[in-house]
Amino acid sequence: MPMPSPVTPAKTLLAGLLAVATPACVSAGPTMSQDAAPVELPASQAPTYADLVTMATQSDTVAVVAVEDQIAFPPERAPNVEPGKVRLYIEALTRSLLIAPQGVGSELVFVVDQRRDADGDAPDLEERSFVIFGDLSRSQPGAIQLLSSDSMLPAGPQIEARVRRVLTQLAAADAPPAITGVRDVISVPGNLAGESETQMFVETEDGTPVSLSVIRRPGMAPEWGVSLGELVDSSARSPEPESLLWFQFACFLPRELPGDSFLQNDRASQRQAREDYAFILAQLGPCERRFT
Repeated sequence: MPMPSPVTPAKTLLAGLLAVATPACVSAGPTMSQDAAPVELPASQAPTYADLVTMATQSDTVAVVAVEDQIAFPPERAPNVEPGKVRLYIEALTRSLLIAPQGVGSELVFVVDQRRDADGDAPDLEERSFVIFGDLSRSQPGAIQLLSSDSMLPAGPQIEARVRRVLTQLAAADAPPAITGVRDVISVPGNLAGESETQMFVETEDGTPVSLSVIRRPGMAPEWGVSLGELVDSSARSPEPESLLWFQFACFLPRELPGDSFLQNDRASQRQAREDYAFILAQLGPCERRFT
């Protein structure tokens, strides 16, 4: 494929993109087939909820685009590309602008690294649709710098719906604060054998009061919940999976209670608090990531 014509307005941005294309923004993405119609990544390879939230919060622009043209960088203009990969200059039509700090035109251009196909050629991405995450260039109108090549995802109804849901959650007025740690832990035994309540006050980035509680009753499964506010709510419930509250706790709670977080010195209370904290972590499950 020939290099960009200097008379094509959008392609004049290639020189600018050469300047902003750095290893950090073009790490290798997943292999994409060129001999089939556009398909979404299978569930086992698709980004997790934590991936999508992370990419969305790190981007000022999220869009669904259709690749109109691609041009492979000459090797001498992309010396830092990993073996077996190729750097591509992409011109894409904007199908849907999901979020952006300002309006954009009908076309976006960007740079991305992709694996070469079995023949050693660049993969054919033309006429394929992708969801992209990145930041609009302040110096090159119509250009976007991707977070990484992993932040260009094959588009389809499932991934688009998941991305829209995440963006809606992030835009909500009641989005939970960022979790930074745990402090002031107390565990109190009840009147019956096997009865106890543990309270853990969580540190947040903006100082919003958040607490965790675990209640144990004889012959019953432990109950735990999150309270958002100054008062610990005994009826608090655990966060729903794939919610921002779940994301904050599953991804940012420390793996163990800090030694200076206990308000009690007796070993029995501290042991119970640690057991309850481990229970919470197990209930939350892992903060699985594949792309971030």
